[in-house]
Amino acid sequence: MSALAIPEQFINAVAELFDAIVPVATDDELFASGYLRGHFDLAVGTLQVDGEPFAAIDVITQVNNTLELAIGNGELNPEDQQHVNKIWSQAQQLAA
Repeated sequence: MSALAIPEQFINAVAELFDAIVPVATDDELFASGYLRGHFDLAVGTLQVDGEPFAAIDVITQVNNTLELAIGNGELNPEDQQHVNKIWSQAQQLAA
């Protein structure tokens, strides 16, 4: 799937990734996936409300921007940042 693919495919694949993490995650990974899912869902919702066509790359860009802002504001400690970045990296691969 390319980053310009139908965004619903990417959105569904990422949701499945988050769901698959739940039964096997450590507490830290569970926190990170939930935190990231919030950013992801907010990005998707914002793009949907805008009413303009969008692609997976737009979701990725939006999440990258909100994560950068959140980390800059000190929302995550370095260990949590590593967990979030690892899961987000896996999620972005689903658009490739």
